[in-house]
Amino acid sequence: MELKEKVQKALDKVRPSLKADGGDVQLVDVGNDGIVKVKLMGACGGCPMSQMTLKMGIEKVLKQSVPEVKSVVSV
Repeated sequence: MELKEKVQKALDKVRPSLKADGGDVQLVDVGNDGIVKVKLMGACGGCPMSQMTLKMGIEKVLKQSVPEVKSVVSV
């Protein structure tokens, strides 16, 4: 399984909790350097807590599920 597929599967784990709050996340790109680019959508897009959601939620789950992930950034 390639890296992008692994990341997508890991994102699917966090998606239900984002949707419960009216938001979602879209995978934009996975770099060879381990940087994952995502786009927060819906309620998550303009939420003041979105950076905490990104780092403490999405990034944490991705790093646990996919060791190659170094960082997650919102674009």
